[in-house]
Amino acid sequence: MCAWLKYGKFGINSGDATLDSNLTAPTIVLFDLDGTLVHHVNPRVLQTLEFLDDCSHRVARLVARFRLMRRQCVGAPTRTPKLFVHRVIHRVRRKSVEEMLVPCETLRSVLERLRANGVLLAVVSNGLGRGYGHDVLEAFDLKKYFSACVFREDVSRGKPWPDSIMAALGGIGRDLRARDVIWYVGDQRKDIDAAMAASVNLVRPITPVALGPRAALRAVDGDCPNLQIAWSAHELDRVTADLFEAEEESAVLSPYPVVSV
Repeated sequence: MCAWLKYGKFGINSGDATLDSNLTAPTIVLFDLDGTLVHHVNPRVLQTLEFLDDCSHRVARLVARFRLMRRQCVGAPTRTPKLFVHRVIHRVRRKSVEEMLVPCETLRSVLERLRANGVLLAVVSNGLGRGYGHDVLEAFDLKKYFSACVFREDVSRGKPWPDSIMAALGGIGRDLRARDVIWYVGDQRKDIDAAMAASVNLVRPITPVALGPRAALRAVDGDCPNLQIAWSAHELDRVTADLFEAEEESAVLSPYPVVSV
């Protein structure tokens, strides 16, 4: 970790940009997959995957205008994304997901707590679902927690565009309500950008939760005032526990109506 992250303005011990324990408890929480719910045994693999995904995004931006023109043509069919890079990566994969990945057990505790409190959960990933993402959820018994799972082939544009978050919110099993408090938890800058873009599309706030230093770097840009930073899964676990315990205490201590005798 960079020294300025550790000791500077956004440092772990500074308290200036960490997860706020006074937040309103969420009713909907979306999670990234790689680097968030599961971790690669070899971190370089994740770094390579993220690099290739970022490269794909840059190439897509170069041809975005051309694609927009095609979509605006009357009767132009919507094509499923080819995703050649993603498919090649998973075709050359030699190991099973159990050999490549380990689940974050602390976040499993967070999932259990959120589900027990009636929070709707979804996975939003730039990885392929077929041949990878769905296998990961099944292998580590994570699928049971989620009302919706959106992977790269399910949308025309991946993160940092908002498409996958919008798709997940549309697939959770009910319409959004005015009182809903939505979080998106991810470990990369693109996760924060996608949450911000989806918030603009929905015209309602989505709280981006940066899990770890890579996503926390997004705070340096200063254009995401509602960004929350959890420097570790343990911090996210602690704060969510505090939030729901506070809600329970508030419900118990709320005054009963006075009845005259």
